[in-house]
Amino acid sequence: MRVLLFIAMQVAVLVVVGIVGSIIMALLGIRISPGAYGGLFIMCAIFGCVGSMISLFMSKTMVKSAYGVEIITQPRNDAEAFLLREVASMAQRAGIGMPEVGIYYSADPNAFATGASKDNALVAVSSGLLNNMSADEVRGVLGHEISHVANGDMVTMTLLQGVLNTFVYFFSYIVAQALSGFMSRSSDEEGSGGGGNFFVFYMVQSLLQVLFGIGATIISMWFSRYREYRADAGSADLEGTERMIMALQKLQRLSSIEVKKEGQFSAFCINGGTSFSELFMSHPPLEKRIAALRARGR
Repeated sequence: MRVLLFIAMQVAVLVVVGIVGSIIMALLGIRISPGAYGGLFIMCAIFGCVGSMISLFMSKTMVKSAYGVEIITQPRNDAEAFLLREVASMAQRAGIGMPEVGIYYSADPNAFATGASKDNALVAVSSGLLNNMSADEVRGVLGHEISHVANGDMVTMTLLQGVLNTFVYFFSYIVAQALSGFMSRSSDEEGSGGGGNFFVFYMVQSLLQVLFGIGATIISMWFSRYREYRADAGSADLEGTERMIMALQKLQRLSSIEVKKEGQFSAFCINGGTSFSELFMSHPPLEKRIAALRARGR
C-alpha cells in the first residue's frame, strides 16, 4: 500500500511541477525540451528519494551507534524482563512482528522507535525513563512507540521527505534557470557579457534550496505532529487512555529539570521541546497532546 502511495505522490509531484514549471518558463521565455524536462525531474526524484530510502534502511544501525543502544536478548534484571514482556504483548495485539528491544543510558526520560518495516523495527527506552516512571507510565510510552511501528510512521515519513526533497531540488533548479536566462537576455540586450550568469545560477539555486527547504521542513514537521497524535491514540487503544495521559503528565513534571536531547534523531523521541516555534516542532506541546487524549476519551 505504501509503495502505491509513493508512486501516486510522485505522479502528483510530476503533474504539479510540470504545470507550474511550464508557466514560469513561458512567462520568462525559457524553453526546455520535453525530454530534458523529464530527465531533470527524474534526476531530482533520484536525489530526493534515494537518500531518504538509504537513511530509512540504515536507521536502526545509525541510532544504535549514536545512542549506544544495548539490545536485550536475555533479560539481566526485572526491568529488562518487563520491557521484553510488555513489548511482546503489545506487538502481538498490534499485529506486528516482535521488534528489537533496547536500553540506552541517558538521564533524559525518552524513547524512540525506528526501522525499515513493521516487522523489522527497534524500540528503545532510556535509563532515565525507566528510573523516573512507574510501570503504568512506561506502558503508556511503549504503547506510543509500538503504535508508531504499527502505523508505519517511519516509512511514511521517509516517503514524504523524499517527495518534499524532489520539490525542493526541482523548483530551485527551474526557478534559478529561469532567472539566469532572464538575466542573460537582459545582458545581451545591453551588449554586456553573460559570463557571470553561470555563477549567479548556482548562487540563486543554493539560496532557493534553503528557502524551499524551510517550507518543506514546515510541512514535514506538521505531519510529524499529526503522527504523534495518532501514536498517542494508538497507545490509548492498546493500554488505556489514562496510562498515556499519566506518561505525558510525568514528562511535563520532569521537563522543568531535564535537558532536551537535540540532534538528528530527535524526531524519534516522545517528548517535544518548547524552545522553538511550534511550526518547526516535530512533536506537539505536551499539554495539547493531553488535551487531545482527554477529548478523545469524552
